[in-house]
Amino acid sequence: MDAVPCHGAGRTAGPTGFNTARGISPAGAPVVGAEYEVVSEVEKRITVLSESDDDPFALHNAASAVLDDRGNVVAWSRRAEELLGFAGPEVIGRPALDVLIDPGDLTAAKAARATCRRDGGWFGVLAVRHRSGRLVEMGVRVGALQRRDDVREWLLVGAPAAEVLEQQRDRAVLDGLFRRCPIGLVVHSPDLTVLRVNRAIEQFAGVPAAEFRGMPTGTLLVSEDARRSVDRVRQVMESGRSLVSTEQYARLERDPTRVRAASVSAFRLEDPAGRVLGVAETVEDVTERHRARLRLALLDKAGARMGSTLDVGETARELADVMVPHLADFVSVDLSQPVMRGEEPAHALTVPVARVAVRSVVAQQPDARNPQGERVHFAPGTPQARCLADGRPVLEPVLSPDWFWADPRRGEPAPDLSAHSLIVVPLAARGLVLGVMSLWRARHPEPFEVDDLTLAQELASRAAVSIDNARRFTQQQQTASTLQRALLPRTVPHQSAVDVAHRYLPASTAPGPGGDWFDVIPLSGARVALVVGDVAGHGLHAAATMGRLRTAVHTLATLDLEPDEVLSRLDDLVNILAAEQETAGQLSAVEQVVGATCLYAVYDPVSRQCVAARAGHPLPVVTGADGQVTMLDLPPGPPLGLGGLPFESREIELAEGSLLTLYTNGLIGEAHIDVDTGLQRLRAALTHPADPLEQTCQAVVESLVAAQPADDIALLVARTRVLPPENVASWHLPLQPTAAAHARTLITTQLARWGLEHLSFSTELIASELVTNAYRYGSEPVTLRLIRERSLVCEVADASHTAPHLRRARTTDEGGRGLFLVAQLTERWGTRYTREGKTVWTEQPLLGP
Repeated sequence: MDAVPCHGAGRTAGPTGFNTARGISPAGAPVVGAEYEVVSEVEKRITVLSESDDDPFALHNAASAVLDDRGNVVAWSRRAEELLGFAGPEVIGRPALDVLIDPGDLTAAKAARATCRRDGGWFGVLAVRHRSGRLVEMGVRVGALQRRDDVREWLLVGAPAAEVLEQQRDRAVLDGLFRRCPIGLVVHSPDLTVLRVNRAIEQFAGVPAAEFRGMPTGTLLVSEDARRSVDRVRQVMESGRSLVSTEQYARLERDPTRVRAASVSAFRLEDPAGRVLGVAETVEDVTERHRARLRLALLDKAGARMGSTLDVGETARELADVMVPHLADFVSVDLSQPVMRGEEPAHALTVPVARVAVRSVVAQQPDARNPQGERVHFAPGTPQARCLADGRPVLEPVLSPDWFWADPRRGEPAPDLSAHSLIVVPLAARGLVLGVMSLWRARHPEPFEVDDLTLAQELASRAAVSIDNARRFTQQQQTASTLQRALLPRTVPHQSAVDVAHRYLPASTAPGPGGDWFDVIPLSGARVALVVGDVAGHGLHAAATMGRLRTAVHTLATLDLEPDEVLSRLDDLVNILAAEQETAGQLSAVEQVVGATCLYAVYDPVSRQCVAARAGHPLPVVTGADGQVTMLDLPPGPPLGLGGLPFESREIELAEGSLLTLYTNGLIGEAHIDVDTGLQRLRAALTHPADPLEQTCQAVVESLVAAQPADDIALLVARTRVLPPENVASWHLPLQPTAAAHARTLITTQLARWGLEHLSFSTELIASELVTNAYRYGSEPVTLRLIRERSLVCEVADASHTAPHLRRARTTDEGGRGLFLVAQLTERWGTRYTREGKTVWTEQPLLGP
């Protein structure tokens, strides 16, 4: 603070209060930084001063007169003539009371004369008569003059009363500034010494005001603050530019640990001739206001920074970043381990906590044996243990030398640390203590105060809400992720139609798992269904919707429907779900259901035909055995639930070893690439169909997927297989009464050729029953087919759409037991419909019963 001078070399001020030997030219102009040469002994002894135009008693402003001891006027000035209208000859020699005083004021004038004779002088306001007869209020100062012949005379100096009273007010203001003003005032001389300070500076520094005179500027401040004070005064003195309300820190040498903030304004002092007389500073102690502003700024910074993510650990680290170095030199944030897992914490935390965040500006950290990421055991009775147990803050303004507790589990002694003050506050939200925050001061000299504790509690409370929100979000994410993992296929079922590889990459920046899924579903007749779907949005609802749609696709796949029919049925289901959720007011869930996309493809390894349809989904990619990459041109279909257009299938023949790649739009729709570029990269990564499928999948991921994908990605790559012709046997049967017998003969011969004689009896019985049903209820043509792959498949197809039904025959019925026997003899059986009719199929394990 400039209010407190400091020790330093300086010149002694002259009697006028400004230096007469350095810095002031003979003419009165300042000469900065240079000595001037003394011209003569007279000039050395004489200092010319300039009068102010505002001084009513200045030589050119005041009227003057001289009276003899009898009261007669003996001298009269020109200024008196200007103010009162009397010329000198008109008043000289005449009694002043007769000429200048109105008869009505004569008594008061005589009383003033008596007082003047008694006290040797008088000063006051007097009504003086003008030559025109009007009265003029004059401020008059009377003083006795003693001549050599012991004759006494009286000198009168007067000025208009209004000007004199204004000067009196100015003097009262000046006196108030130095005696009663609560704001500090310091006057510095040109040689940077203190001329005068007021009572406020005296009380602030604890030094009498009289002792400041002649002290170098900034005396009682610590060296760093004193240097800034001197520089500031010198800058104002040299430049003449005033400073207004500049804030600085001020630490007294006698109490360097207490940091104060002062608002300083400074301006240069000049006489009417422009000569520099010094610098005046006003100094206001704004420590509390400054601290309040810092606290508000810290709260504002905390509000902008904390809670920027829904990550428990990151939120705790943001809290620590806010605290250091603005409030503490070291901070640690410890959270309950259930909180880190997204679970509900206990009402009273007594279990070990996890150190989530540590920030420090000191080399030797308090509690350094518990680094970030490790479990922390607080011994009973420690401030942290008490805070965790009862949820109340702890303030230790001054720590004792043995404040650091030893670890009872390790038997370590307390280290010698410089921390001298401690605050411990709970991180509590919704009545639950989530953890504890500890703040130490070591480098900061001032101990923690109650206001610091209040601020720490406010910041901890805000952070706790954000941490609890992050914890609940983590819990929801974990629930959604668990649901998603349970609903997604963990392993791809074994089948003979294709070899597959897949990837599922969750979005790293999305709030929760998404609704992307894929499936490989074995179908009858050695066929396989490849499915990829995408539900809009993320979170629990998206995962649940994905599970519903995936289950529906599985159910529809068991009906052996065509791909376009599967999507049509799925679209109907989405409309039903949307209507239910809209009725329940779950609009966000409706948005996730409606607009989902799906691609459904069926591949037959016997015919090498692939039939596919899509509902708003990206086109699949087909890579031929020769490495030629093409997009499978499927008819467009609307996303599920939107309606408007029918779904259409397209059939394509795939050579053995072809790659069929299905994916969701997150693969090619990343923000860092456009769709066309993404498709080009995808095609480039699929140009080597002979590479291992896992390697191909990884090449696609590395080429297209960012380090932190913004959307979930599902990728399914299938390499087609073809069943050898010798593993398939097919016959056309005429609709004759002998058709069943003929079918049994064909089956016996074929199974013997395959070495499956142990399945002859059951297969003959199955084929006989199916052919008989076709003979009785179906129509030509009738086809019998055997397929040997994972199991033995027996199929009977006819041109009728009449479906067989399994039923339990009564004891009096003559028929109705055939399909019941078929169901008992097979592992699976069912019916699939085509445009030409239906096919009843069965599967038996090759190893037999």
